[in-house]
Amino acid sequence: MDRIGDLASKKAAVIFTKSSCFMCHSIKALFYDIGASPAIHELDKDPKGKEMEWALRSLGCNPCVPAVFIGGKYVGSSKDIISLQVDGSLKQMLIDAKAIWL
Repeated sequence: MDRIGDLASKKAAVIFTKSSCFMCHSIKALFYDIGASPAIHELDKDPKGKEMEWALRSLGCNPCVPAVFIGGKYVGSSKDIISLQVDGSLKQMLIDAKAIWL
């Protein structure tokens, strides 16, 4: 759990993913399209990935990937991020966290 918090706070936007997850790919592409360059942590390629997966589940991340953190705080999974994008608040959240600049 400490590792998740540490990684999530190192950059303004952080996404925990798995390389085989199509929704993870879509969320990463959305962030890049908006102009953000998030830190990406692929759990299936990390030696401690299983531990991090359980830590994300214990934080309420279900499904555990993609798990998106903005400004060090858990924002949600793919459905939450898509909802934020649709209602127009995702970009402002990224601006406020200094993940993108205008």
